[in-house]
Amino acid sequence: MKRIYLDNAATTPVKPEVFEAMKPYFSRDFGNASSIHSDGQQARATVEQARHEIVEVLNCKDSEVVFTSGGSESDNLAIRGIVESAVGTRRLALGGWQKNPQTADQLPHVITSAFEHHAVLKTVQMLEKSGEIKATYVKPDKEGLIAAEDVKAAIRENTVLVSIMYVNNEIGTIQSIREIGKMLEKLNSARSEASTGRRIYFHCDAIQAAEYLNLDTKYLHVDLMTLSAHKIFGPKGIGLLFMKSGVKITPQITGGEQEWRLRSGTENVAGIVGFAKAMEIIQNAKCKIRNYNSKTEKLRDKLIDGILDRIPKSRLNGSRERRSPANVNVSFFGAEGESILINLDLAGISASSGSACTSGALEPSHVLEAIGVKPEWSHGSVRFSLSPETKEKEIDYLLEELPKIIEKLRKMSPIK
Repeated sequence: MKRIYLDNAATTPVKPEVFEAMKPYFSRDFGNASSIHSDGQQARATVEQARHEIVEVLNCKDSEVVFTSGGSESDNLAIRGIVESAVGTRRLALGGWQKNPQTADQLPHVITSAFEHHAVLKTVQMLEKSGEIKATYVKPDKEGLIAAEDVKAAIRENTVLVSIMYVNNEIGTIQSIREIGKMLEKLNSARSEASTGRRIYFHCDAIQAAEYLNLDTKYLHVDLMTLSAHKIFGPKGIGLLFMKSGVKITPQITGGEQEWRLRSGTENVAGIVGFAKAMEIIQNAKCKIRNYNSKTEKLRDKLIDGILDRIPKSRLNGSRERRSPANVNVSFFGAEGESILINLDLAGISASSGSACTSGALEPSHVLEAIGVKPEWSHGSVRFSLSPETKEKEIDYLLEELPKIIEKLRKMSPIK
């Protein structure tokens, strides 16, 4: 059997149709979309057509989509852009930053969760450490779910931003984004009528949700939303930030003033085309296939049940009910995660110990720590992430090999 790839939350292969759509823009139609000549204008038209195809999925305006280099940049643009706009900073002619004088109580306040992707979490932590913001990190419950009531309880008069991810990248739990968004809209309306407090913007990292969940920005009631192409069978190096009309952010990359003057740099035409094509393929599949997620969900459940039935001292991390169709995050007592991954790799199976951005780290997962998983369990965690391309025989093979691997590692482990 050829290698089995179960790390789709880290990245996905580019679909052949996506690659074919991109190919002309590497050689024949290579114009710079900012150039005034015909080649440039053709590239510009291509970018805008792709943008329009994407906004139809997001149910927003063309002017509300900003293309970036990926999810991490989009998260940074949203968070830093909102904070710097709120602080009222301005870049000095000779470099450095000059801030409007602010007391600790006047500093912008940002709310996020304790188990966000590091692109969000570390950005907020860095801004807090540098003294630019105050921050609150809302804790999830043991199932990995954030309560809208807990977000509401954390709000202060100087809160300017709430950033909560749609689907957790490690444990796959689905958050109540629509409920949180509606709550914030109601609160903003009350603040506006009473002329008290700042407007609170709502940012959502929806990268892990794009393949399976509703991305209608009006339905979700979000002000900003992050997406990335390479998690949905598109190319790496291209992402976007949805930014609702009226939201004001400070650009983080200055230069040629592309992307509505919010993100400078020559547009990645091939990447943008690939992103739009990947989105189109997903939407077409959802329209043609009733219960689009059902096949992936059935394989996910088969894998979860198979592991829990066949391997003693194993546990599922995160809610089973409110979970991505593609995510299985499990822990094995008495077996070390990195050793499990190495042995799986030798058996021809690709998986992960968590976020691909930090899978080389030895410290316990901050996500599992946030939901109260003890270190002796979190050190033995593995994430299997499926896709609509995953086959049942691949799950069967994994369920044959994994019990043998865990048994072997437990015999070698000092933890009994």
